[in-house]
Amino acid sequence: MIVIVDYGMGNLKSVENAAAYLGKRAIITDSASRIRKAGKIVFPGVGHFGKAVKELKSRKIFDVLKERIEAGVPFLGICLGMQLLLERSEEALGVKGLSVIEGQVKRFKTKDLIVPHMGWNKVTSNKAHNAKKTGNIFKGIPEGTYFYFAHSFYCVPAQSCAALTTTKYGVAFASSVQKGNVYGVQFHPEKSQRFGLKVFDNFLSLPDVNR
Repeated sequence: MIVIVDYGMGNLKSVENAAAYLGKRAIITDSASRIRKAGKIVFPGVGHFGKAVKELKSRKIFDVLKERIEAGVPFLGICLGMQLLLERSEEALGVKGLSVIEGQVKRFKTKDLIVPHMGWNKVTSNKAHNAKKTGNIFKGIPEGTYFYFAHSFYCVPAQSCAALTTTKYGVAFASSVQKGNVYGVQFHPEKSQRFGLKVFDNFLSLPDVNR
């Protein structure tokens, strides 16, 4: 079972529709019991880092997500969903993220660029990434493919090898990350047309895990 986490924010329906287009049935839910039964978890994120953590905790699913990640269930965080995988964010000082990946989330601070970073931008493979992966979500994606972004904050993993890909917008930032069964993409695959759907399909095609 594929679960899309409902925390009162995020582009949930468009992600559900993208899964349906790919022939996969996904359930939007904030039920802890359903999340515990999921073979894969998708966490689309739109909004504020601190408010998202507060909402996850109020729905009593923050610790459930950590539990399922630790159990090896494939997990995909999208946009804010990727940022929440890290330890902390400049958007919400003092608020702790899921802390699956060491590092922090920073705000774009250059005066020469428009913030938020919105629109299409190029994604480049990070050669420092550890080749031992549970599955390659960029399989079949040409190097330098453009994806659709909409964000004001970017992820800075403590270990550069945690970044699957990088993108440049004033600074080079991690546009996707991976640690074992956990994946995050800063861009929106459901809005990135053919190759965005391919990334999403690659994730949804990973073997289900429910332990």
